[in-house]
Amino acid sequence: MLNYTFYDRRRLGKAVFFLASITAIIVFLFVSNNLVKGLGRQESQRMKIWADATKRLVQQDSNTDIEFLFSIIEQNDNIPVLIADEQGNILDQRNFDLPDSRHEKKMYTDLSDRDRDYLSSRLKRAIGASSLREAASRNPHIIAIDVAGTPQYIYFEDSDLLHRLSWYPYIQMGVMIFLAVIVFITIVYTKRAEQNRVWVGLSKETAHQLGTPISSLMAWTELLGSYGVDKSVVEEINKDVKRLSTIAERFSKIGSVPELELEYLNETIDKSLAYMRSRVSGKVELRLNLSDDDHGAMLSRSLFEWVMENLVKNAVDAMGGKPGTITITTGQERDRLYIDVSDTGKGIHKKNFKNVFNPGFTTKKRGWGLGLTLVKRIIEEYHKGRIYVKSSEPGVGTIFRIELPTAS
Repeated sequence: MLNYTFYDRRRLGKAVFFLASITAIIVFLFVSNNLVKGLGRQESQRMKIWADATKRLVQQDSNTDIEFLFSIIEQNDNIPVLIADEQGNILDQRNFDLPDSRHEKKMYTDLSDRDRDYLSSRLKRAIGASSLREAASRNPHIIAIDVAGTPQYIYFEDSDLLHRLSWYPYIQMGVMIFLAVIVFITIVYTKRAEQNRVWVGLSKETAHQLGTPISSLMAWTELLGSYGVDKSVVEEINKDVKRLSTIAERFSKIGSVPELELEYLNETIDKSLAYMRSRVSGKVELRLNLSDDDHGAMLSRSLFEWVMENLVKNAVDAMGGKPGTITITTGQERDRLYIDVSDTGKGIHKKNFKNVFNPGFTTKKRGWGLGLTLVKRIIEEYHKGRIYVKSSEPGVGTIFRIELPTAS
């Protein structure tokens, strides 16, 4: 039964944050799009009124209020408009940003050839291969009017303001995504900084709390020797007291940046496993497949020994009390040293390759799920290396790989 409630809770929090962010983005995008579409419909309605006013002005009679019609036409100072005959010949234009007459209000007859070519290309692009009559039936931006029995067509485009507003939803979405990412990164780094403070505080306090009983045990072992207790018994007690001292030292180094020294990888691994050999089940065979060349690396020996012990213990647990083999292989690829710790245990599902290093993730009924988290911290933060699941198959086994920089 998996016991990683803390990790599940953290993953659920991320999922809720992303879901809330996506929902907010979709809502704002929907509202903004509706706003732009509404403005577009208003412009279309204004152009229909403008077209009707133009038609009435041409067909004016004694009852026509000319000043009112002129006021409607003059109010259009931002929507680009073309008036053309049935053959596609442009008769007049309004509000186009022209190449030679930019921001100038000119009649079509006063424009340069370059400006006229520009307007013709805009109209041709709107009607395509069809005639204006056919285009007017399918393109809402083309309005047909009748001027003294002669068909004419008004073609209009979105105003510059509406065109800019059409980009607003996407700009808004980009800004919101950017802010959501910034907030997420801030939360993650804040959590990580908080976890680091907890690691440091817990490590220092553990080292401090272990100091007093270790000193007391050292004194007791000396006293036992003076009482004539069997030396072999005293020596075994001394070994465990030294072990406790080593653990206290490791915790004290976790709470601060350790000093790295040049160590030889094969030698260090061999010595680090000396303690584990006598404590590994007889059903488990521990094999060393060390490279011929003993490579040098900058290590904190006590912390690196802790890493190897944790990985071996993790591999033993993966056996589940059944016979198996643990193989430790070293070598060099390019400018990186590597250590592979492989086992013939129950394996890890691919979806959990990264999860195994998360605090609280464990496949055991009892356990804190901090062993591999500690290993990752020591390798990556203190030794500038990398650790990952190289390969794993349920029922076959797992290979963890550590990569370290060579000693410069």
